[in-house]
Amino acid sequence: MTTQNIKINNIPSIIWGKQSDQVYIHVHGKMSRKEYAEPFAQIAEKKSYQTLSFDLPEHGERSNSDYRCDIWNGMNDLSLIADYAFSKWNDVSLFACSLGAYFSLNTYANRKFSKCLFQSPMLNMEYMIRQMFKLYDVSEERLRLEKEISTPFDTLRWDYFQYVLEHPIKNWNIPTSILYGGKDNLQPIKIIQAFADEHHCKLTVSENSEHPFMQPEDVKIVAKWFEDNL
Repeated sequence: MTTQNIKINNIPSIIWGKQSDQVYIHVHGKMSRKEYAEPFAQIAEKKSYQTLSFDLPEHGERSNSDYRCDIWNGMNDLSLIADYAFSKWNDVSLFACSLGAYFSLNTYANRKFSKCLFQSPMLNMEYMIRQMFKLYDVSEERLRLEKEISTPFDTLRWDYFQYVLEHPIKNWNIPTSILYGGKDNLQPIKIIQAFADEHHCKLTVSENSEHPFMQPEDVKIVAKWFEDNL
C-alpha cells in the first residue's frame, strides 16, 4: 500500500493509504512503533480511511532519544499530531492501544474525533501503579523520598504517580469501541466494564486473549474487530 514517511514537528510519522478526506490517528502502545500500524492501515484503507501513525518518545526512530516517554511528553506529541491531522483531513478518528490509550484519554477529551477504537486500553493508571507497589514491595513513602525506583517492569516515578492521582479519567464523550482480552493482567474487567458503562462504549471481550493480543489466533480476532468497528 502507499506510504509517506514524514516528520511532524520532528516526530517520525507515516501516512498510510491512498488519498482520502478521512483519517485515523494511530497511537501505539509500549514497546511498539509506527510501522506496526500496517495491519490496521490495510483494513482502514478498504473503508476509505488513511492512517497516520507515529513513534511515541523512546520508541521506533526515537529509541535513543533523551526525550522521555512520560505523560507530559506523550500529551505534547499527541497534541502536535492531532493539530496536524485536523489541519489536513476533514474527518478525523482515533485508534489507540494500551499506554497509547491512556495518553489519548488525557490529551484528546475535547477533540472532535468522529469515533474512537481502544485496544487493551490502560484506563486506570493508579490501579496499575499500585499493583507495581505490591509486586515489587515498594511503599508510597519510599517512592516519595527516592522520587524514582527502577523495577523489572518499568520505572516508578513520584511525579508521574502524583499526576495520575490528580487526573482521574472522567471526561470522554467520543463514540468508542473497546477490545479487551479476558486474560489481561494489567487492567481487570471491572475497570473496563465500568468505563464502558459510564461512557457508553461498545465493549468486545476476547476471553482467551492476553493484554498484548500476540498469540497466533489473536491476529484474526483483532482483524475481525477492526473490520466490524472501523
